[in-house]
Amino acid sequence: MSFNWRRPFRREGDDLDTTRQNDGADEPGEVSDGSLKYTLATGGNDSPPTYQEANGAPVETHSPLGYSVGPITIIFLNISKMIGTGVYSTPSAILSGTGSVGLSMIFWVLGFFISIATLSVYLEFAAYFPNRSGSEVVYLEQAYPRPKWLFPTAFAFISVALSFSSGNAIVLSQYLFRINGHVPTAWELKGVALAGYTVATLAVSFNTRLSYLFSNGIGIVKVLTLIFVAITGLVVLGGNVKSIPDPKINFVNSFEGTATAYGITNALYRIIFSYAGFENAFNVVNEVKNPVKQIRRNGFIALGIVTVLYLFANIAYFAAVPKADLAASKQIAASLFFTRVFGDGGAVRGLNFLIALSSFGNLVAVLLGSSRLIRECGRQGVLPFPRFWASTRPFGTPLGPYALKYVLTVIMILAPPAGDAFNFISDLQVYPSAAFQLIMGVGLYLVRFRRKRLGLPRPEFKAWDVVVVFNILINIYLVVMPWYPPAGGIYAGDVSFWYATYVVAGIGLLVGCGVYYYVWVQLLPRLRGYRIRQEVLRLDDGANSHKLVKVPVAQLAEWDATHDASGRPVGEADLGSDGKNGGSSLDKGGSNEPTIVRDPEKSG
Repeated sequence: MSFNWRRPFRREGDDLDTTRQNDGADEPGEVSDGSLKYTLATGGNDSPPTYQEANGAPVETHSPLGYSVGPITIIFLNISKMIGTGVYSTPSAILSGTGSVGLSMIFWVLGFFISIATLSVYLEFAAYFPNRSGSEVVYLEQAYPRPKWLFPTAFAFISVALSFSSGNAIVLSQYLFRINGHVPTAWELKGVALAGYTVATLAVSFNTRLSYLFSNGIGIVKVLTLIFVAITGLVVLGGNVKSIPDPKINFVNSFEGTATAYGITNALYRIIFSYAGFENAFNVVNEVKNPVKQIRRNGFIALGIVTVLYLFANIAYFAAVPKADLAASKQIAASLFFTRVFGDGGAVRGLNFLIALSSFGNLVAVLLGSSRLIRECGRQGVLPFPRFWASTRPFGTPLGPYALKYVLTVIMILAPPAGDAFNFISDLQVYPSAAFQLIMGVGLYLVRFRRKRLGLPRPEFKAWDVVVVFNILINIYLVVMPWYPPAGGIYAGDVSFWYATYVVAGIGLLVGCGVYYYVWVQLLPRLRGYRIRQEVLRLDDGANSHKLVKVPVAQLAEWDATHDASGRPVGEADLGSDGKNGGSSLDKGGSNEPTIVRDPEKSG
């Protein structure tokens, strides 16, 4: 393999020269490794200049979403997504799956180590690409740059198709009805869920900074709620509640009980569900000043806080509620806890309100994070209408992704009936996500290998190999074990039909993305005499994006000669993302016809 450098690059210990050797312009330099072209770019978030493969979405030198994400926001973005309803609802199922109090507590600790491992993988990726928001979108794009646009296409369409939050909205509705004890009809439940999600969407749509402050405020309430549960549990454990005469009984012979393989797998999935959200800040990396340092410190702080609160909350549950009641109960663990400690009445209704608020905060945190992820998919150029996804007008917020999530969530709230259809659609989100997580963990080694071969600098953070391998093994387990049947047989899952239908459907979605990619990028261009190329769009709000265009084969040589690997016209001054002196004729209101953008000096 031969290498070609269009400019010198930094090795460890060298000063990084950010000017081109040939003309001194501010355009990013380019490093070649066979067919792979790596361009040098600098963001406006105080991160160092970094190389990324040129097919990746262009770096926005000034974030059109601003830089409102500081240490407190990083902590509460993650906390607000982690603390939803998991810690209140899953302990019963985890106890039932593990069979014993002791193993159940070990699983909550294991969840911390699994999260640390995955967080470390994300953090190393962020150290390589510190000026790109969107987390997995960027990391898969850069780990697997060939075949061109395959992984961006697959991940984008899976992410868009499964970006609904109907499950969380329904949970919010359920707890709001529990406050007054009303048993809702199916349409009452759906109506309140729709209203709740509408309020959450409006709360983040009009001002980025205020939406973060709003999320932070709800996050504080979530933490205080769990602190209250933990302190109450310690009071119970000290024998100071007369209605609970023997609070330590569950901790005697705490490993007594049996577990099945299906129960262990089910418990592990619920643990991972309860910790999900520790990665949320990686979706907003380009809005964070000095992102690697800030997310490394505050991401670990958030995970540490949540882990301690989770452990103490479970101790509180086990101190107040008999093991048999907890394992067999269909109620959430927190409701059993408050009923045992305070009795029926106002205390339990107050708890339901706090859990409903926690669910609402989770909706807000997911909206903030996933909107950036979807926006980055759009900026790659693989979704139709890249301007729609990349634009932040008129409020400086990603209204396009918000609108998409809102429409899909409304459909998924209103369309599926309760029961099998709803559970199947919710489960359908699980398997593609686990597959992409596995692929991303392996991809980290591919990124390391390529960068080492090119002699590129060591990242600001590098995960230990044992941590990365542990992450890969966990994801292999999560990909393989859904095939394992439940104890009651193949029809004993959470739906009345075959338990692994959602797994096959998830694989079908991935295969469908591959077929679509082949037809769109390979087959149709060959049949119709054109090739796909990318160009850079610059929007008036300072955002920029790639756009994939059709170039006739007869004009392909001219296109390639007049555009660099990123899709910018050769010789164009790269003025960042301010929209001046940039773009091309297609960028400036052009057509979608199969044509090329000509060099102004050569046209006419």
